[in-house]
Amino acid sequence: MLNRFQDPAVNANLKGILMIIDWQRYAAPGFYDELIDSRTGPRPAAQALCEYLASLSAEELRERKTAAELAILVMGITFTVYTEGGSIDRAWPFDIVPRIIPKHEWDRTDAGLRQRVQALNLFIDDLYHGQQIIKDGVFPAEVLAQSANFRPQCVGANPRHGVWAHICGSDLVRDWDGTLYVLEDNLRVPSGVSYMLENRVVTKRVFPELFEYQRIQPVDDYSLRLYDMLASLSPRPADPPTVVVLTPGIYNSAYFEHSYLAQQMGVELVEGGDLEVGVDDCVYMRTIKGLARVDVIYRRIDDLFMDPQAFRPDSALGVPGLMRAWRKGKVALANAPGAGVADDKVVYAFVPQIIKYYLDQDPLIPNVPSYLCLREQDRQHTLANLDKLVVKPANESGGYGMLVGPHATPADRKRFAELIQQDPRNYIAQPTLALSTSPTLCDQRMEPRHVDLRPFVLSGPTTYVTTGGLTRVALRKGSLVVNSSQGGGSKDTWIVDTEGH
Repeated sequence: MLNRFQDPAVNANLKGILMIIDWQRYAAPGFYDELIDSRTGPRPAAQALCEYLASLSAEELRERKTAAELAILVMGITFTVYTEGGSIDRAWPFDIVPRIIPKHEWDRTDAGLRQRVQALNLFIDDLYHGQQIIKDGVFPAEVLAQSANFRPQCVGANPRHGVWAHICGSDLVRDWDGTLYVLEDNLRVPSGVSYMLENRVVTKRVFPELFEYQRIQPVDDYSLRLYDMLASLSPRPADPPTVVVLTPGIYNSAYFEHSYLAQQMGVELVEGGDLEVGVDDCVYMRTIKGLARVDVIYRRIDDLFMDPQAFRPDSALGVPGLMRAWRKGKVALANAPGAGVADDKVVYAFVPQIIKYYLDQDPLIPNVPSYLCLREQDRQHTLANLDKLVVKPANESGGYGMLVGPHATPADRKRFAELIQQDPRNYIAQPTLALSTSPTLCDQRMEPRHVDLRPFVLSGPTTYVTTGGLTRVALRKGSLVVNSSQGGGSKDTWIVDTEGH
């Protein structure tokens, strides 16, 4: 059945309109483009969107871009940039042209993410118990011994359902030939899901007509799914659970997300000072009516700041005794402390072997080929090819502390060579991928910009994968850095069913 944008009668009426988008002139040479095939034009799942965008005049495009910017301001969608002088809240940078993935392709990606997170949870549980994977020679003992995120305080702990990483955000990238790779796994305190949800709200305001005629998979059930998963962790399953979101406070870069998710789930947003651990080892929240027991804490605080009695004694963000309450099963924590042991770029390189070991399966989504600088041969290869490789520290995030060899200065490469030699365990290297592009509105022109994708996986009694995720886009021409703190932005992500009914 033709939608209105494929209707010949409608298209005939469009001929007199000033069209500023000419897909025949759009090109992303050397890269896989998410919407446009350089040989055949718009990809099948993107056909209706591309035809619609081409039908808009310059004025209409400006109006939609302005509408998106106003919606973001009115809705208060912000992110925080840390500077030497403090922190600055900025409006969320957003591109109105969505990124589209056909559903049949996404189904394979969904299965691959479920497989990966299941194996990683088994891996984490094993490391805090028998460490059988090390005894069997599959995972090196020295990698664990030098892990910055292994928490001895968690040894022997048994979180509910055997799940440690309840919320995972795995970053996916596509290479020049269309192959999808997992770039990294975020298992500590993954962020960005609120922007995925708000991107959809803004896009519906800008292009409501497109949602009427296309089978775009929804994402708005995430908050409900998150609440149900958290509630399933309650140590008092017979009673209605009290769930809270624990935030470091208003100065945290992800505070918008903390408050947004608490509001969407209908639960309290708390800081460390709002909670206390009683003599019965239960956690209580201070309210105007007195103390109220807390069953589940969705914590957005790093391990080391969570409990000054167990980790950093100088932390003013955490709750004294929280680890004791968790270990005794009096409160559930998501993600569980210690889950970050698998959130390590060196561990990442072993995930294919981890999947094979625990599940006896081959990975459905491949890793990016990686060189471990702790291995002599890999280290020498890395040092000899710093001008061609991306070098990453094991435990940094946000795009910080990395070297993009082809774009680095000789001085930068020399500095990284010294860092690698000083601490080889802390670095991995990967080939510079030709990240896929997606059409992006730049000064009223469609230009290709590089993108990645962060889907979110919820693990509890069942597993849920978002239909799509947060597409981040490098808004600067030629840049591969998609992080908002470094000039990146985002797009709505559409999983489009081109075969369903």
